[in-house]
Parts: sequence; structure tokens; C-alpha cells
Amino acid sequence: MKIYLIAIIAAIMVTTTVQAQNANIGIKGGLNLYNVINENSSDGDLKAGFHLGLIGHFHLNEQFALQPEVVFSTQGSDFTSNNTEMKLNLNYVNVPVLIQYMFNNGFRLQAGPQVGVLVSAKGEVNDSNVDLTDDYNSIDLGASFGVGYINPSSNFGFDARYNMGLTDINESTNENSYNRGYQIGVFYLFNHK
Repeated sequence: MKIYLIAIIAAIMVTTTVQAQNANIGIKGGLNLYNVINENSSDGDLKAGFHLGLIGHFHLNEQFALQPEVVFSTQGSDFTSNNTEMKLNLNYVNVPVLIQYMFNNGFRLQAGPQVGVLVSAKGEVNDSNVDLTDDYNSIDLGASFGVGYINPSSNFGFDARYNMGLTDINESTNENSYNRGYQIGVFYLFNHK
């Protein structure tokens, strides 16, 4: 089911890009710094990871654009309890749909909703892995806010954003937990106009 949802979103993004005027498709990747924020207990430490995927970029007019993405993202958190280090490794396919305000100098402000589809969840303690996928909700709804820049002559750009989970990711406990994290990435738009 998850794979079908991701494939449908990617197909819609590619089809819309091909049909739209002043539209581009590209690739992106970069660094994640994520944490799981727990409502009723102490939070973990930031966990470094990565993201990699496809972006579409559609000019709505001279100042505004729509940028949907399909991105594989490694997330989670690191915890220490009773001198024991624990790692929560969460893997998602995230689909943000960002509205961008574009300045004439290549800079952009961006914000929009994000849907995350859980691919896997694993806990790691003392080099031992446990599958926790059934303990987490398969869908994570959130919002993204950030800035970006593109160099029109090279078609390369970068962006930095904050992703704020808005729904509880726990399936099996009464404690509410939320994905929160920073992303710094680079991207390339093919045939950027």
C-alpha cells in the first residue's frame, strides 16, 4: 500500500511537470538533524541522517512557485538512559508540497504541508536491533518552513528548512511523540528556466 502511494505521487509529479509551462524536475539530497520530541518525558538528542529524492518546480507566476517533492529521509533520535545508549532509527518517504516566494536574486522563502510514510522503524541497544515498525503510525503529518537559493546559470541550488511533525507518531503508547528536524540540502533542476 505504501509503495503504491509513493509511486502514484511520483507519477503525478512527473506528469504534471511534463505538461506544465515553466516547470522543472530535479534531484536533491543532503543532511538531516532530527529528534523525536516526547510530550510527557525527556527528549532525545539530535540524530544525524540524510535525505535523497526528486523535486518538481512549477512557476505559478513571476513571484510564486509550487515545489512538490518525494524524498527518502532517515530520521529518529538518540537516547541515553541508565548509562545505556539507545538509538531510534526511523525511515520515511516524505512528500512536502511547498509554496515558494521567489526573489529576483535567486533566493526563495518556502512553506507548506508534508506527509510522511513510514518505511521502517528499528531500535538499537548495544549493537542489537529490534523491529519497532508496528509501534509507530504509518503516516506522519507535518509542516515545513525554510529558505532556498538557486543559481540560474548552473541550475544548482541549496535549501535549509525546519520540519515540524504535527501528529503523534506512536501507535502503541499513550505518550505523544513528534518528529522534528532540520534539513540542509543541495539540488539540481534539469533545464531550469
